[in-house]
Amino acid sequence: MLKKLILLLLITSPFKLLAQNNILTGDIFDNDNRNTSIQGATIKNLSTKTFALSDKDGHFSIVAKIGDLVSFGMSGFQTDTVYLTNLFPKNVYLRVEVNNLKTVDINGVKTSPYLGNLGNPDNKPPVKSIDYSKERGGFRLNLGYGKWRKEQIKVQELEEIERYQTEINKNFNEEYIKAAVKFEGPGIKDFISLYRPTVDQIKAERPFNYAYYTVKAYHAWLKLPADQRHLPPLIKPKTSN
Repeated sequence: MLKKLILLLLITSPFKLLAQNNILTGDIFDNDNRNTSIQGATIKNLSTKTFALSDKDGHFSIVAKIGDLVSFGMSGFQTDTVYLTNLFPKNVYLRVEVNNLKTVDINGVKTSPYLGNLGNPDNKPPVKSIDYSKERGGFRLNLGYGKWRKEQIKVQELEEIERYQTEINKNFNEEYIKAAVKFEGPGIKDFISLYRPTVDQIKAERPFNYAYYTVKAYHAWLKLPADQRHLPPLIKPKTSN
C-alpha cells in the first residue's frame, strides 16, 4: 500500500508543478509613489479573455502562460500591457493618466461687427456696418470667408495627421518591437513597412493598444512565406528586350 501511495505521488507531482507554473503573480503600485499599492486594479489576460483583481495589498494572481498578452489597468491610471516571456513574479507600476486640455484664448475671441449695439451699455457704434450705399450698387458681403474657412480646416487636418504620425513613430519602431516580441533578425525593417498601423487605425481606437497590435502583427508575420515578408519595389526594374 505504501509503495502504491509513493508511486501515485511521483506520478501526480509533475502535473501539480505544471499547474503552478501556469500562474502569473505579482504586485501593482503607483508609479509616482512606489510604496503605495493599488487595490482593485484589473488584470486581463488578453489571450485567454480571463481577468482578476488586485487585493488590498496590490497583490494579484492570474492563469497565464508564456506568450500571453496581459494588461494591467485602473481608473485614473494608464493601462500597461505586457507580453509574457517568462512567469516570474512581476512588480507593475501604473502611471497616473493626465488629460491635457487646450488653453482657451479669451483675448482672441472676436465679436461680430454686425451685432450692432446689442450688449453695448455705452451705445458705441459697431466696429463695422453693412454698406448700403447706392453709389456702390447696393450692400457688400464678404464672400472670402468660405474659402478661408476651408483652408483652415485643411491645415487642421494636416496638423492632426502629423500628430498621429509622430505618435506611430514613437510607439512602433525597432526598439519598441524588439522589446515587445523579442524580434530577431534583419527583417525588422520589412516588418515595420508591412505592418505599420495607419492613421485611420489609430484614430478608430483611442487610446491605441500598440502592444496588442504588435503581438498580433508579429504572429501574422511568422505565418508569411519568406518571399512575402517585404513590400514590392515602388519602381520596377526595366527588362531588356
